[in-house]
Amino acid sequence: MSPEAEKTRREFLEEALREDPDNTFARYGLAMEIAKTEPAAAWIHFEYLLLHHPEYTATYYQAGMFLISQGRPDEARKVLAAGAEVTGRQGKQHAQHELQAALEALDSGL
Repeated sequence: MSPEAEKTRREFLEEALREDPDNTFARYGLAMEIAKTEPAAAWIHFEYLLLHHPEYTATYYQAGMFLISQGRPDEARKVLAAGAEVTGRQGKQHAQHELQAALEALDSGL
């Protein structure tokens, strides 16, 4: 994808958040968009979602993987475990399995 397309996607997400700061989809998308280039800013968006929208289950796996990539395994473990609990409570078995698998991989050092 060209840099122009990425910039356009980011601008679209930022505009959506300016219009509605509580837009979970836009905030999640922006966190994913900037995770590799602006990790501190990405974490602010992940953390916002975890704190203000704990039932938005998509956040848990990606935030956990982000934390692992940032060398923060203890925090990742907490996020993944919380996500497994939330998805289990919601009956989202596939998501719960993915979170548990990520936890097991983290615990085994993979």
